[in-house]
Amino acid sequence: MAQGALFAETVEEIYARVFHELKPRTPLPDFAVEYHPFANVNSSISMKGHSVQVKLSDLLEDAPAQVAESLAHILLSKMLRVPIAKSYVHRYRLYLTRKDIRRRMHLMRQTRGRKHISGPAGRYFNLAEIFNRLNQEFFEGLLGQPELGWSLRRSRFMLGHFDPSHNAIIISRVFDEKTVPALAVDYVMFHEMLHLKYPVDHSGARRCVHTREFREAEKLFPRLAEAKEALKKLS
Repeated sequence: MAQGALFAETVEEIYARVFHELKPRTPLPDFAVEYHPFANVNSSISMKGHSVQVKLSDLLEDAPAQVAESLAHILLSKMLRVPIAKSYVHRYRLYLTRKDIRRRMHLMRQTRGRKHISGPAGRYFNLAEIFNRLNQEFFEGLLGQPELGWSLRRSRFMLGHFDPSHNAIIISRVFDEKTVPALAVDYVMFHEMLHLKYPVDHSGARRCVHTREFREAEKLFPRLAEAKEALKKLS
């Protein structure tokens, strides 16, 4: 298809064309594409009867047609359970890693996202005390203290995470127990503090969360193997 023809399509027409490319012998359903003020670049697709409803983040409303086409391939391939061409995934990720888009995503999370966490003081561990001690021991006291808090749920899947949009470190409440070794809590906090020091690296379409500098710094944690073993027992 010519470049100009691609740009002339509506987003619904793009989804209809991609559907036909993936399932040429299947009758075309009706497509309804809506943009919503999500707190992230979320996308969803569902089919009921002869209608397909697509919900996209409004951040994508002014995306180039090629990006809309790539996302259409991704969503429809998932819905139809067919392999997703890597070229479309690469193009979509490349768009999301653009500096201007990452800046808009960051602002969107700040203004729309909600962070429900408790304060740093737990029943058995105080996250502020742990942060300050580790900051002096491993970071020469140079890290600015972000918001610290326990998760609202006792997650055994996400043991901790650093949220750069809200400048917050959240530790799973599963650690705030008398039977949990302090070494395990120290290590999770140390790991999230490394995320504070070594931000996510964006190179092309790749997003590297644990950079080489991050992994090398993590090795400096004493009794690292013992700490990881303790986490396995908890998770």
